[in-house]
Amino acid sequence: MPLGTLDRTPPPFFRQGTPALTKLALCSALAVFLMAADSRFKLTQPLRAALATALLPVQRVLMAPVAVAAGGREYLQGLQQAIGARDELRAKLADQAERASRGERLAAENARLRALLELRPALQVKSVSAEVLYEAADPYSRKVFIDRGTTHGVVLGAPVINEAGVLGQVTRVYPLNAIVTLLTDKDAAIPVLNSRTQQRSAAFGGTDAQGRAGLELRYMAGNADVQVGDALSTSGVDGVYPPGLAVARVAQVERKVDSGFARILLVPAAPIDGVRHVLVLEPLSVQLPPLPEAPAEPAKAAKGKGAKK
Repeated sequence: MPLGTLDRTPPPFFRQGTPALTKLALCSALAVFLMAADSRFKLTQPLRAALATALLPVQRVLMAPVAVAAGGREYLQGLQQAIGARDELRAKLADQAERASRGERLAAENARLRALLELRPALQVKSVSAEVLYEAADPYSRKVFIDRGTTHGVVLGAPVINEAGVLGQVTRVYPLNAIVTLLTDKDAAIPVLNSRTQQRSAAFGGTDAQGRAGLELRYMAGNADVQVGDALSTSGVDGVYPPGLAVARVAQVERKVDSGFARILLVPAAPIDGVRHVLVLEPLSVQLPPLPEAPAEPAKAAKGKGAKK
């Protein structure tokens, strides 16, 4: 091959164009020019606006996972706060309900105590306030313990009442407490007076038609004038209970032809269960004058006169 036909130009890899320093200078000058032009003449503002508009959907798409994650985190935090607030409100509601119930109990107890204290001016006997401690463990008797005894002036046989009426009688006394036998006890008895007919009788502890503890008016003739709803109160002739205290109300009257007595069931005027505060009265026998001495027998008196002669 002739030497003249050879290509003596260097290959592309070894070709050298514009120097790098020159390119740097040109790019720097162009950048300074564009910045000055943009600052002075706002040349790139339309281009920037068009580019921002074109990239806005892309930005929204790229921001969607971030927004979903942030929303989920806020939802979970809000849900947890809502659950916590709900539990706190439930606790407050329960506390308020307990306080309201306590207030109602205190109001009812206050009303009972006021009604109980209002009895004091009407009574002509001394009274001692007491609180029921607990009920006796004997299932065949109806007795309760109170927190007053001989050191507080409680005596044996003292009547026990509350604002509704007679509850029972003290049957055993200790220095600091006492046992009260309720009217519904099988061994309890109390003389009563029918407020409608003014007829005296005696009420005994027993059971009602359903077999529950109650009172029974015994030894009443089958044709006795007793009606359902008659109010019975203390007669005051026994020397124990003051007269006029509510005892019971007639609930049922059974008159049998083959029996000479009527079966009369009573409902106590004072609720036996749930009693907490009571009044212990002084028996009337303490205030009654002593019984006069019996006169000497005529025979002994005559014999004494003969001996003197």
